[in-house]
Amino acid sequence: MATAERLLLLLLLLAASVAWETNAHTPTVIRQQQQDGEAVAPPPLIHALRPRLGSGGQLAARAGGVACDSWRLGVEAHNVIGWRTERDRTVPARCEGYVGHYMLGSAYRRDSAVVVDEAVAYAESIRVAGDGKAIWVFDIDETSLSNLPYYAKHGFGATPYNDTSFREYVAEGSAPALPETRRLYRRLLELGVKPVFLTGRTEDQRAITVANLRRQGYTGWEKLLLKPAAHVAGGLQLSAVAYKSGERQKLQDAGFIIVGNIGDQWSDILGAPEGARTFKLPDPMYYIG
Repeated sequence: MATAERLLLLLLLLAASVAWETNAHTPTVIRQQQQDGEAVAPPPLIHALRPRLGSGGQLAARAGGVACDSWRLGVEAHNVIGWRTERDRTVPARCEGYVGHYMLGSAYRRDSAVVVDEAVAYAESIRVAGDGKAIWVFDIDETSLSNLPYYAKHGFGATPYNDTSFREYVAEGSAPALPETRRLYRRLLELGVKPVFLTGRTEDQRAITVANLRRQGYTGWEKLLLKPAAHVAGGLQLSAVAYKSGERQKLQDAGFIIVGNIGDQWSDILGAPEGARTFKLPDPMYYIG
């Protein structure tokens, strides 16, 4: 009887494993993109968030006892600030594979959809006065546009950030839109809420940023706010929180009502005035304080 019970348990575990593999390969991203009217190639069929990719057991022990999924949760909850690495904004080397599978698999898209679904539901619940003063603040990088093509070649954030190479990538103007954010953007325009882009990009990148946004279907925004080019040379040393909250204060002082604010970094949404509601998109690839 004991042998039969062990055999049954083995079969159940095998069945669960097969179900896990099937769910990891379900092309939810492709279906949503088709609904958005996009003609795209299927993403790599990989295993998003599989336990052996740094999320438990012996691998976690070898990585210093910290599981990569727990590390990501700490970052998203704003409990891991600056990250436990020698360089700010750098993913622990042991978690490169984990982050890569998360970003390229369907989990990243699903997690983003949950956030945007809540944002759309909120937007549809508010009343807009119709005076053109209701605005929604959007970050750009990893919020409106995705730099995943760049980070896929640079260790998914595990390689120390290189401002020169990243600026060269931005200059190409090839960053794709995050489809979930674009869905929110278009719905806001329908509701009479004006989008405002507030980004850490600098003024010398305005032309290519405008071109990139328009190519990816973003049109009709109220403002595009960028840092002065002096930031490139270190002329202005405001933190991201101080810079973005200061720009939002200017918007509010000009009579705009910030009904919503969305970004991938906590520094996008912290600091008064934050806006009536804030929404944090997932981004385990880097941290900006």
